[in-house]
Amino acid sequence: MRQWSQFLEPYKQAVDELKVKLKGLRAQYELEDVHTPVEFVTGRVKPLASIYDKTLEKGIPFEPSAELAAELPDIAGLRLMCQFVDDISTVVETLRQRNDLEVIEERDYIAHNKPSGYRSYHLIIKYPVQTIHGEKTIFAEIQIRTLAMNFWASIEHSLNYKYEGEMPDEIRHRLERAAEAAFQLDEEMSQIRNEIQDAQQYFSAFKETATRRYGDRNEKGGEKR
Repeated sequence: MRQWSQFLEPYKQAVDELKVKLKGLRAQYELEDVHTPVEFVTGRVKPLASIYDKTLEKGIPFEPSAELAAELPDIAGLRLMCQFVDDISTVVETLRQRNDLEVIEERDYIAHNKPSGYRSYHLIIKYPVQTIHGEKTIFAEIQIRTLAMNFWASIEHSLNYKYEGEMPDEIRHRLERAAEAAFQLDEEMSQIRNEIQDAQQYFSAFKETATRRYGDRNEKGGEKR
């Protein structure tokens, strides 16, 4: 297990660093007082059980190695959620232009969704991690999707595990219809995007004003006591 811990540690470090950096995108957009394409960010290192399953699938030894790192570019994985489909291309272009990572592969499962209905935009990147033994460059996968796409993908992932990849036809067909419904929801939200953003800005301004007034009343009440 010590070998695995040493092998996976740079991946854990990369996930932690990239989560901070990608969350920072949202803060930067908010400071500019413009719509942020980033809703929230999550990240994880692939569990050993999942790594083992992948090695069986690819026919490679289940051991820490350069071959394993090359064959499994998603050991470090991050998901970046957006409100609107158009936000995804904005995020992708932003990541392409960064100097602290290199995009080496892109998979567009939105324009070309999988037969199951799965939609998402995947980037495989190379990211340098600083260790006590020097710099180590690793692969990581960034999945960019809307909230609706993420909801569907989470359900589909759980059902695949439940049925061990042999999902009943009825469930599979229902999932396909649900995927199309989720995409239509995204399309409808995109059509009224301006209205949604105006409402969100109004609500944020209202909350800020209400909080300020509440604070003022508390200060005045404190002075009276």
